[in-house]
Parts: sequence; C-alpha cells; structure tokens
Amino acid sequence: MSVDHYENFPVASILCPARLRPAVRAIYAFARTADDIADEGTASPDERRDELLRYRAALHAAFAGAVQDWPRVFQPLAECARRHGLPLSPFDDLLDAFVQDCANPHYQDRAELLDYCRRSANPIGRLLLALYGVHDRASLMQSDAICSALQLINFWQDPSVDLPRGRVYFPATDARRHGLALNALTAGRDDAATQALLRELVQWAGSLMQQGAPLALRLPGRVGWELRLVVQGGLRILEKIEAMQFRTFSQRPTLGRRDFAPMLWRALRMRSRLAAPGWAPL
Repeated sequence: MSVDHYENFPVASILCPARLRPAVRAIYAFARTADDIADEGTASPDERRDELLRYRAALHAAFAGAVQDWPRVFQPLAECARRHGLPLSPFDDLLDAFVQDCANPHYQDRAELLDYCRRSANPIGRLLLALYGVHDRASLMQSDAICSALQLINFWQDPSVDLPRGRVYFPATDARRHGLALNALTAGRDDAATQALLRELVQWAGSLMQQGAPLALRLPGRVGWELRLVVQGGLRILEKIEAMQFRTFSQRPTLGRRDFAPMLWRALRMRSRLAAPGWAPL
C-alpha cells in the first residue's frame, strides 16, 4: 500500500512474514481510507458522517460476503478476514472514532480521551495480534497500552496540524490546571503554559508506552522485533518533543533516517522491566 501520510510505525515491513503482509495492507487500507473520508477534502461534517455511514454499510456487506462500494478496499479486507478469522467489531470501533472526529469534540478529561483511543488506535493492535494468533488478555491489555500511547504521542506531536483544523485533543482538566482554555489553544502559540502542559502530557504518554512495552519482549520472532521498533519510534518522538522544549504548537517533530540507528540500538537493548521514572527509553 502506498502510504502518503506520515506514520510513526511501519506498515507491512520486511519484518512482517510474507504470508501476513496482504492482510496488514488490507487493514491499513481500510483505516487510511476511513481517515481520509473524515479528514481530507472540503466536505462538510454532515457530508463526512454520511460518507462514513456508507463506508460502514460497505464494511458490513463485505463481512456478509457481498463486496459493493470501495471494492479495492473491501475485496482484500473480506478475503483476509475470512482467511484469518478477523472479527467485525474492531473495524466498527475504528469507524466510530472517525465519525466522532467529524464533530471535532472537546475532551473533558483523560478518561474521555482514552475512550477515543480505545476506538481510534487499540483496534489496530488487536487486529494485528489476531493475525499472529495472540488472544490472551495480558497481551491484549499491553497492546492497548502501546496503541493508546502511540495515539497520544501523535496528538502531542501534531498541535500545529490539528489546531488549525479545529481538532483539540488536550483534556480540559489538564489545560485548566495550567491556566489554559481549550478555545484559546486554537491560536496555536507556544508559551510557558503550553510548554508546561505538553511536558505533563508527554510524561503521561511515555508512562503508558512503558506499561505496554514488555509485550514486545514476550512476543517471539519477527512480530516482537517489529513491535520493539514501534515502541522505540514512539519514544523517539517524545524525545524530540522534549528537545524542542515542548514547542509543538508551532512546529512538528518527525522521524528521519538518522533516527533509525538509535531506535534499532535501543530495540536490541530493551529490558523486560519498566524504566523508571518517567518515560526514559527502555
């Protein structure tokens, strides 16, 4: 799949077994297309929601064996779902999150934001674990922690992109603690208060990543190494945010080729116990 959007994690990389790459591409194509419906172009929020409802209907039809609209997305997805026994519910959860995005809601506290992550990010991790035949509760919980952390890291990386679109992912309770109103954040200015807010939220995301990271050491073979690099990619972004003194309202940190070597080195040296305190690399 051609991925035109920046991602913090690899998609069907060489570490993924060849037999699973078509399924991984199908899952990401589904999510990427839904994300584009919710985000790209000039359609109104109501038009986006209506299109996502059509997309959901096409998803359910595909799982019922009748591929209709978006055949380039749903034909491969239906085939991989049958082959690997993938459930419908994670795909529905993803669409719930995309529909929610159309309304540009505010989040009152961290619990509300984590509920969004539960539907916007965690289903991807659970689907990928299903491809590898991993279904135990401990692994699913750690996968959820990693995926939610990646989603939060993306939020703290992207204020300069999200705020001009009216997307405010900062929990209101955290913002108020730093003397900030959510409506005022859309001005997109870095100052001492926003830097303090970002510092606190970066610590939260890093701690959540630490909770899930042991999964990468427990999973065998290629999937474990893939997940190690995913974890280290997220932590690397947090390091870059800190190096910028938490000024992501005006600039966006990204990963480049020079980041791969330290990420690989840290992936090789990851420890099974959690790093403490904070989010220092494993």
